[in-house]
This record gives sequence, structure tokens and C-alpha cells, in this order.
Amino acid sequence: MLLFFTLGLLIHFVFFASIFDIYFTSPLVHGMTPQFTPLPPPARRLVLFVADGLRADALYELDENGNSRAPFIRNIIMHEGSWGISHTRVPTESRPGHVALIAGFYEDVSAVAKGWKENPVEFDSLFNESKYTWSWGSPDILPMFAKGASGDHVYTYSYDAKREDFGAQDATKLDTWVFDNVKDFFHRARNNQSLFSKLNEEKIVFFLHLLGIDTNGHAHRPSSRDYKDNIKKVDDGVKEIVSMFNHFYGNDGKTTFIFTSDHGMTDWGSHGAGHPSETLTPLVTWGAGIKYPQRVSAQQFDDAFLKAGVCYFQGILPVDYLNNTDLFKAESMFTNAVQILEQFKVKMTQKKEVTLPFLFTPFKLLSDSKQFNILRKARSYIKHRKFDEVVSLCKELIHLALKGLSYYHTYDRFFLGVNVVIGFVGWISYASLLIIKSHSNLIKGVSKEVKKPSHLLPCSFVAVGILVAFFLLIQACPWTYYVYGLLPVPIWYAVLREFQVIQDLVASVLTYPLSHFVGYLLAFTLGIEVLVLSFFYRYMLTAGLTAFAAWPFLTRLWTRAKMTSLSWTFFSLLLAVFPLMPVVGRKPDISLVMGAGLLVLLLSLCVVTSLMKRKDSFIKEELLVHLLQVLSTVLSMYVVYSTQSSLLRKQGLPLMNQIISWATLASSLIVPLLSSPVLFQRLFSILLSLMSTYLLLSTGYEALFPLVLSCLMFVWINIEQETLQQSGVCCKQKVTSIQFSYNTDITQFRQLYLDDIRRAFFLVFFLVTAFFGTGNIASINSFDLASVYCFLTVFSPFMMGALMMWKILIPFVLVMCAFEAVQLTTQLSSKSLFFFFFLQHFFFLVKDYGSWLDIGTSISHYVIVMSMTIFLVFLNGLAQLLTTKKLRLCGKPKSHFM
Repeated sequence: MLLFFTLGLLIHFVFFASIFDIYFTSPLVHGMTPQFTPLPPPARRLVLFVADGLRADALYELDENGNSRAPFIRNIIMHEGSWGISHTRVPTESRPGHVALIAGFYEDVSAVAKGWKENPVEFDSLFNESKYTWSWGSPDILPMFAKGASGDHVYTYSYDAKREDFGAQDATKLDTWVFDNVKDFFHRARNNQSLFSKLNEEKIVFFLHLLGIDTNGHAHRPSSRDYKDNIKKVDDGVKEIVSMFNHFYGNDGKTTFIFTSDHGMTDWGSHGAGHPSETLTPLVTWGAGIKYPQRVSAQQFDDAFLKAGVCYFQGILPVDYLNNTDLFKAESMFTNAVQILEQFKVKMTQKKEVTLPFLFTPFKLLSDSKQFNILRKARSYIKHRKFDEVVSLCKELIHLALKGLSYYHTYDRFFLGVNVVIGFVGWISYASLLIIKSHSNLIKGVSKEVKKPSHLLPCSFVAVGILVAFFLLIQACPWTYYVYGLLPVPIWYAVLREFQVIQDLVASVLTYPLSHFVGYLLAFTLGIEVLVLSFFYRYMLTAGLTAFAAWPFLTRLWTRAKMTSLSWTFFSLLLAVFPLMPVVGRKPDISLVMGAGLLVLLLSLCVVTSLMKRKDSFIKEELLVHLLQVLSTVLSMYVVYSTQSSLLRKQGLPLMNQIISWATLASSLIVPLLSSPVLFQRLFSILLSLMSTYLLLSTGYEALFPLVLSCLMFVWINIEQETLQQSGVCCKQKVTSIQFSYNTDITQFRQLYLDDIRRAFFLVFFLVTAFFGTGNIASINSFDLASVYCFLTVFSPFMMGALMMWKILIPFVLVMCAFEAVQLTTQLSSKSLFFFFFLQHFFFLVKDYGSWLDIGTSISHYVIVMSMTIFLVFLNGLAQLLTTKKLRLCGKPKSHFM
């Protein structure tokens, strides 16, 4: 069985990784010949301002007095330059946003796993192509463009990472640091002849990364006075820098300025997903080569940013922004088209070289003859000074070349997808057959005699494997293709070896009345679809929990255990309220966190009072453990309240609060091991320890969620034992007397029954509820950085991400611990992998097209489902450790029998 679990984990890791090979690979193409416009550029230098986290509406709208928050930028818009709204892509984070701005491509999703500060793939950038680049700003952004740059011509100046503190007194100091250092740099240049000469070269770039707005947005929300005042500070700084540049270069008119943002921010101070407040960013440009504003009597805006698949300026020169001759625009557009066409040609050649000639299907919309005709016609139009026709024709060529690039980029997707699906279906079939064969009494006619094995089946599969390997070898496919292509072969061999089990299973199913079979099938399908839909619509969890609430009244449970049934209904309906609430973080309310803490203390008082009446089962050591956990809850409440007060006063995170928070987190998995192994006492101890940590990570109503979930889990344990007695299975012990035991092998207790499918479905539904009950974690912007402010306020993406992930996993652990108790009380096998059946659904729902919110959500759903499968094994081990392991403070271990 250990080999089976190891094999299962390995296969699921392969399926988990397959999504990145099939759907999300690097879009970069290498090996093109550089193309240059024959005409001289209008500018000698570029100044790029990136106001990190600045929303378009926050910059452009007027304040409550009818004045602009950025009067200098407003004046540029009205009198000197061009402006608009730029559209960033999911994930709306700083790294991919800056890569798109400076390197000119959308980084693939796998870059997230490689870290924000490293380059997962080598890429060229504007900075690398410049003669010199000087940049000032965050240490998280600047190094990734300096690393890998050819030569020594990209210079970076960053402040200490500790300055990026969300609890700092004034985050605008990050931007002030940048402006002051730029001014000092130019002041030094006047006395440094070498530096002065470099600054007067052509093709130089100045990059100012301004992080203050983003930091204030996270800490105080975009609607806050801090965020809006920071915009005014940035506007003042930009004005000073522009004036300094003009003075330094003697108003030579050879400087181009661009002011924009890498991403926006939601009203609740987060970003990462595809909400318009995150994707709409300001774009203001002025100076050399930029068109002046033109007054018109009427304007029609056709901004289709919400339409699926719309991409803005993806490798396409925005000629409408340029103030130059029509010849310059036509030549620039022609060069742009040839550059993208070169990428198409290289991509086609690469794919053609590794594909068998009779299997290769070229992109028909852009044949060699059509390429030649378009280029010849465009050059002819330039010769005859038909510049508008040139621009139109080049845009058509770019459109076709980009479609062709996408075609060859996804050329192998169908082949890989089919192989993964075949392997996935085979693995599900094999796992199901093994469970049925080992743990159920459905198969009654399986022969116990060992039959002489036939050599035909293994030889056939060996031949298939050799053919697949040879087919991949002659096409020079990557090694991962061999994994996806060959993995289904041994899996389906293992399935067909169980052919006798399949026959007996079919025979057993046919013995059921048709009406019963159809009813079970419909209920099964409905349950699966509710689970799948709950990933997209949280209110489906409410619908499912409401149905759970009615379940005892549809069975005989109501007549056998009225109080248990009423408790089940009450807590199911109470838990059903949470998916209807707003996503966590959007409306923080510390009073709800305090209320949750008080309820935990009240519940602790009731439980401890009840246990103290049972003198034989509650010794002094256990009383000390419970008192320690109560004290931990009180300290957590104090830390949450005092930290919130300190941050509101802009005094930062108190050191003592930080120490208490980390100590509480570290002890949350150890203290429960000191409690009694009696079932309810151990589960309650786990709840108290994890709730102390959860309170520290909460900002609002979600603090109540684990408490309500745990109450429902306690009732679930009782009600499952009632259902087992109702089905006629004898229970050896009452729930109140059962102890967790590390050496108990519950797989020996009984075979699986049909009702165990319902129990497995309950487990899966509670796990999904634990994930999505308080928010849509498939959307990155559901994570509120304020959740971790009791632990740290200095920006640290991986540490903050780990803390927020633990917050998500705490309800998961509570459910798994409860399921350990259900297995114990119902004598249920823990080796049943029932929930494999709904994983496949999400593989077909993954998208890399359409709106970017859909793309991000689809990949998140697939990753979540696959992660649930993989991590369930590890969390099951953690749950077993928390429930069965017993530590002692001192002395010899004592028995805890009632």
C-alpha cells in the first residue's frame, strides 16, 4: 500500500506539472535578425517614471474640490503631450508588469514559481539595448533588468529593502528617496567629466521606480488620504525632475518622458487578479517625438477592455502617439512588422525541424507567398508615398504574424492534452479498481485461484511503449514529452490486468434495480457538479450546506437522534452564511476578531468546566495545558488589537507583539500534543491552538469561520456514528470514550459500504468549503496583506505568502482532524481515494485565451484541485500526528481511560 501511495503522488506531481508544459510555456523566440528603422530617432534619451500601484482613475479624476491631485501631469495632458489608459495583464504584480513595460512581452505564468527577483528565462530589454541606463528605486525590481544585461551599462541605485515597511510612518519617503538621489546624481555629474560625457550620449534611458503609492495603497487602501496625498507628492517630484532635465540639457528638445504604472489596485488594497481597478493604469507621455494634444468638438471612446482576448500594444507600435512625419511613421511601422514576422519565421522553422514532414501542418493564413506579397506591396506604397496604406497593411501583417506565433506556440497542445487525459483516466480507473478489490464486498465472484499469466498483454504494451518512444525520438521531443507519452502505457497495463475485477464489478452493478442505479448515478453527478460549480460560484457552497442541513430529516436520523440532528442542521445553516459574505479583506473589522476570541474563551470555559467534573479523565497536567491555550487566545486578542492601534498611529509593528505572534505560531502544532488523547479533548485542544494563530491572521468576519466549522465537525463525528448504528454495524465504543491511538489499524475494522461514498463526498465538500468559505483564493487579489501585519510589515513576498497559505490551511487541518475521528468512530478505511473522480473536470476548463481574469481563475482552480490531492496525503499525516501523538511535560506517561 505504501508503494501505491508513492506511485499515486508521483503520478499526480506529473499531472500537476503538465499544465505548465501544455498551457503555459515561455513565449520568447530567439534567433531573429535585428531590424532598424533607416531614419534617425526624434529623441536622444528617455525618462521613464513608473508609479507602482497607481490606478488610472486615482490619477485622472478630480478631488472633492474639483482640483486635480496631480496638477503638473494634468497640465501635460492638457497642453503638452498624449495620454490614455493602458491595460496590464494578469497576474497584476510588479514583476510581470515591469517585464511587459521594459522587455516588451508578457511573462509566462511559470515565472511566478521562479521568484520575483530572478529571471527564469533570458530576455532582452529596452535597458539592454540602450547605450546606458540609470535606474533608481526598489531592490525588488531593478536587479532583474541589470542581471543578464550584456556589458556594464545598466546602473542601479536602490534603497534598503527594510524601508518597504507597510507599518512605516510615511511611505512617501520611498519616492522622496528616488527624487533626491536623481537630483544628487545630476549634481555630481557636473563635476565628473566621465559621467557628464556618458549623460550626453544617444540612446540613454533613465528609469525612476516609485513604490510609495503601492505601499500606501496596501497599508491604508486607495481611498485613503495617504494614498491620494502620495499622488500629489509624486506629481511634485516629477515636476522637479522634468525641470532639472530641461535645465541640464539646455532645453534641447531631445528628451522623451513617459509616466505610467505597472498595475492598479483594488478598493481593499490588493492586486494580482483581473479586476478593472487592477488592470487599468495611466499612460501619459510627452517630449521629443510625442504628439501634442488636439482639441475636438466631440469624442467617442471605444475601449473594449472587457472583451475577451483583447490585447493592447502587444508588440505593435502605437503610431497615433507619435509626432513625426508620415514617412517616419510608415518606416517605423514597416520595421515593427518585419520584426514580428521574423519571430513567426523562426518559430515556424523550429517547429518544422522537429516534426515529421507528413505530420507538419503550416499556418495557412500566412504562407510564404503571402508574406512576400505584403512586404513587396508595403515597400511599393512607401515608394509612392501612400503612408496610410503602409500603416494599415503592416498592422494586418502584424495581426497575422501574432496569430501564427500563437498557432505554433500551441502546436503540440492537443497531442500532450490527449496523453495526459488518457493517463489520468487510466490512473483513476486503476485506483478505483484497487479500492474495490481490497476494501469492498461488492466483488463476490472473484476467483482466489492464481491463474497462469498470459504473455500477450505485457508484450503488447511493451510494443506500444517502444512505438511511442520511437515516435518521440525521431521528432527530437523534450524529455517531458516522453513522460506524458509513456506514462499511460504502464497505467493501462495495470488496469487491464484487473480485467476479472472489472467483469465482476459490472456483474455486481447489474444486480441493482435500474431505478436505484439511475438514482445513485443522478445523485452522484449532481454532487460532483455542485462541487465543480462551487469553484466558480461561492454561493453553490451555501446551496450544498443547505441541502446538508435537510439531510437528517430525509432519513431516519431525526427519529433516532433529535438533538444531534438539530445541531447538525443549525451549524450547517450557520456555516452556509459565510460563502454569501464579501471576500475577506474588503471590509476589515477588528471588532469581529475580538468577538471570535471571546466566543473561543467562552467555549473554553464551558468545556473545561465540563471536563473537570470528570475527575478520572482530567488531570492537573491537562488543566495546565488548557489554561496555557486560553492564555494564548487572550494574548492573540491583545496583539491583534494593539497592532491595529499602533499601525493606525503609524508607529509600526511593536517588537513584543511580533515576538508573541511568532511564538504562538510555533507552539500551535506542539501544545495539542500535550493534551489527552481522548477524542473530543484532543480535537478541542487542536482547535484552541490553531484558533490562536488564526486570530492573529484575521482582519474581520473570517475569524468566526474555523469556530463554526469545528462545531459542525464535532456534530459530524457524532452523526456519522449514528448512521453507522442505523445501518446495523455494531459500534464497540461510545464517542465520549474513544481515544486516538497511533497503532490502531482501522483498515482491519470493516469493508466499505455504499454509504461510505457519501462520507467521502462530505469530506471533499468540507475541504472545498474550508478553501472557499471566506473568499475566492483562486483570485490573487483575495489575499489581504493586512492579515500578516501581526507577524511582519516589511515587504517579504515569500514569507507573507507562506503565512497567508497557513491561514488557508488551518480550516483544512481542522477538517482532516475531524475526518480522522470519523474514521475511528465509524471503523472506516483511510485508504479510500474517492475524490479522484472530479479532478479531470478542471483540466478541460483551463484556458490561455479569453479574458485574463478567466485565465488566472482557470489555472488556479486546476492547481487547487491537484494540490488538494497531493497535499491531502501530507495533511492526513499531519492530522494523524496531531491526533495520536502524546507528549508529556514531565514524569511517566499516564493512562486516560474513562
